Amino acid sequence: MSLRDATIDRERRDLVSHQVMDESRLIRFVAGPDGQVVPDLGRKLPGRGLWVEASRASVETAVKKNGFTRAAKTRLNAPADLADLVERLLARRCLDQLGLARREGVLISGFEKSAAALRSGKAAWVIEAADGAADGRGKILALARHQTAKVCGAFTADDLSLALGLENAIHAVLLAGGRADRWTLEVERLAGFRPLRPPHWDISGEADGTAGTLPTGAN
Repeated sequence: MSLRDATIDRERRDLVSHQVMDESRLIRFVAGPDGQVVPDLGRKLPGRGLWVEASRASVETAVKKNGFTRAAKTRLNAPADLADLVERLLARRCLDQLGLARREGVLISGFEKSAAALRSGKAAWVIEAADGAADGRGKILALARHQTAKVCGAFTADDLSLALGLENAIHAVLLAGGRADRWTLEVERLAGFRPLRPPHWDISGEADGTAGTLPTGAN
């Protein structure tokens, strides 16, 4: 059973806000044998789950206010950098999903192929390297804003190149389907820890996808 299937119609209480939320919006933690708080992003580790909203602010509040200890009713040690650890683990899961997508043939890479995939209307996500050139990115985003595809710029070219087994991976498109659904679950949790659109994109028209806009019929 996939993580997505396991979270359908299941709700848990966030130990920080005490609000009941869908599991897809939460991070599960468990107590390790040594009393250390351990992130369980795949929701498979044994033990009682301690649930926190998938956001940096919520995890940091749980650490600062001893929320894990109170929820577990026993002394637990939550490291000060727990939110950073969760972010790294979530990023790794997202990149692993992209690698699987490429092997399955549902991830398209390269400028020309990505642009064609967007024009086809089959794209679920546009993945752009955060540090790619603004001109090429602007052209891809200009195409994306006329489609239903979502945009992710949370990873560097080095991150994407390593995950995809490619040199200088800058532009990619994830096609709609089951793999895209699983990616969405992971990347939306990551969005609580790092922006999916880097702040430096929102200049020179990139906020609305107009930077480097392609002329009609251009590639």
